[in-house]
Amino acid sequence: MTEGRIIYNPGKLVMQMFYRKMSKESREELANRKYDAVGLFQTTVAGILYYADRVAKTSNVFPVEINGSCPQHITTLAFFGETAAVETAMKMVIAEEKERKNRLI
Repeated sequence: MTEGRIIYNPGKLVMQMFYRKMSKESREELANRKYDAVGLFQTTVAGILYYADRVAKTSNVFPVEINGSCPQHITTLAFFGETAAVETAMKMVIAEEKERKNRLI
């Protein structure tokens, strides 16, 4: 199961929810960054690690693992950045995920 979404101009309440679900180190780093969009991509743990590396290398975004209730199987990657960078990262993730699924069929 994979799912992707983008939140444009996240509000204060949504950001408080994000902060509760991320590590202290990520919160501190995010406080020093400018962002106006958040990409969310839910997939396996292996996928999160792979895509966190890919988006950090290909787009000007800051990837953060969002801790949930099922970290063994499904987890969420959030990537924070300017709108264009987040959209570019999301397009890349979705394209690679579709390509990966087509190779497995």
